[in-house]
Amino acid sequence: MNPALQRALDACSSEQIHLSAAIQPHGHLISCQLPDWTIRHVSANVESLTGAPPEAMLRHSLREFLTDDLIQSIAETIGFGEPGAPPQRAAVANIGLLAHLCDVSVHVADGLVHIEIEPQPRSAGERSPTVVAQTMIARVANSANIADFNQRVAEQVRLLTGYDRVMVYRFRHDDAGEVVAESRDSELTSYLGLRYPASDIPAQARALYLRNRIRVIPDARYTPVPIVPDRDARGMPLDLSQHALRSVSPVHLEYLANMGVAASMSISIIAGGRLWGLIACHHRVPRRVPPGVRAAADLFGLFVSMRIASREQQHAAAVEEEARSVRDTLALRLANASTPRMALAGELDLLVRAVDCEGAGLLQDGHWHSAGRAPAETSVPSLLAWLRREGVGTGGVVSTERAETWAGSLEAADGLAGVLAVPLDLGRDEWLFFFRCEQVEDVRWAGSPETPFVIDEEGDKIGPRASFAAWHETVRGLSAPWCDADFRVVERLHLVVRERYRRTGPQVDASDIHSRHARLDLRSQRHRLMQLSELLNGLVHVSPEEAAKLSQRINLLETELQGLIGPMAAEA
Repeated sequence: MNPALQRALDACSSEQIHLSAAIQPHGHLISCQLPDWTIRHVSANVESLTGAPPEAMLRHSLREFLTDDLIQSIAETIGFGEPGAPPQRAAVANIGLLAHLCDVSVHVADGLVHIEIEPQPRSAGERSPTVVAQTMIARVANSANIADFNQRVAEQVRLLTGYDRVMVYRFRHDDAGEVVAESRDSELTSYLGLRYPASDIPAQARALYLRNRIRVIPDARYTPVPIVPDRDARGMPLDLSQHALRSVSPVHLEYLANMGVAASMSISIIAGGRLWGLIACHHRVPRRVPPGVRAAADLFGLFVSMRIASREQQHAAAVEEEARSVRDTLALRLANASTPRMALAGELDLLVRAVDCEGAGLLQDGHWHSAGRAPAETSVPSLLAWLRREGVGTGGVVSTERAETWAGSLEAADGLAGVLAVPLDLGRDEWLFFFRCEQVEDVRWAGSPETPFVIDEEGDKIGPRASFAAWHETVRGLSAPWCDADFRVVERLHLVVRERYRRTGPQVDASDIHSRHARLDLRSQRHRLMQLSELLNGLVHVSPEEAAKLSQRINLLETELQGLIGPMAAEA
């Protein structure tokens, strides 16, 4: 890679975008310290709201500038929240000498109460965000498949917000993004199917999308408003990670300008604790989105996240059930074999059913056995050389998705790419392999992925590319990536095989086998419970009756878990 580009990429990836020391100009910020509501920070534009310049507000009590009723609403809102939680709407109130109608949100972070205030145009009122979100949910709930669901999601968000373009943008395993659904004005060029390099949304930005479910830029051509002072009591920059008004990176604003976007909004889709994707909204002219609309979009985004997480959980459960059936069958067959170790070669077709793959291979006593799509025996030296390069002394599972890594060339791989290797006996170079075919893709990039940024003549300033024209690339030699579920399935298979592979008599300790199975079962259940917990975090708008039913089920589950823990603790 060009050294100047690498320096620029490193600078972009290390940019501390949460310490921008400024907000967007469509709102105001007041940060206070309890218990006396002493004002520690304000935005430089606060005088237009309160009539008092920043210097006249700092170190004074908030009670001098806001009514007791409004402060009481703020106090009640933070009383229900937790430090570090996203901002919550506290009130709609008239503020200042001119009685501006404002939407007020609040959150607590780093020992301060952060109050974000957005003046609103006077209107006849707005529908309840919950009612709006419920209507949207009803329109997408019966989608036939994930593609139809994504498309309906894009259409509903565009209907709600009025943006020119709304996209469902999914992150891939390599952090590149792809537009999987789109609703747009007919005059706009379609972005559907375009892929964007991972550098378009660097890691620190993805981390903030996890914390801020809704991000809005009403006018991408804005001038940032400084925070006064820009340092906290410790002399550190004010952390704006949770601030809805936080000023965004200049690189991102230039990126939007190059796309012809004057206003944007994003809704995070979070599944399994990771950023699955975004609902990205673009508009050609500046556009304000009322807080009530944003609240409805947030609720709808929670539903979308839960639906996607639920689909993934259902798929994982189905895969695990099939793998469990294969394990039970394999264990029975090997247990009944006169020589379990030698019987394994005849069970490769069964093993292919347990793992998401196209073929399997077994290297045993110098002989190669295979089932399904697997390389010829002539590839064994290359496979062993790859394993030695990976350092296999620890006896762990080794994997790759790239054909050239283990085969040396695409031609030698003969249409295969992914390999997952399980050690059986390192002393004898005996291995169990699972193979995946390569996925030949004709990728349409939004601009060339080789030049994701533009570097100035000095090589020290980075800017986003100016062209987003479709750039075609044929990708060869890669398989679908091995995921955590694949490794869990293989780890359990490995345990079943390992229990019997070296067995020549009754020396295997049955209690030890039972204990190892129990540990794996509990680890799997823990993973599922963590996913369930993430789903429950979003269920903040269920009715009291639904909450009571859910509580009964959770109490029953808790009782069952305590019953399991008791005997295990006694055994320990």
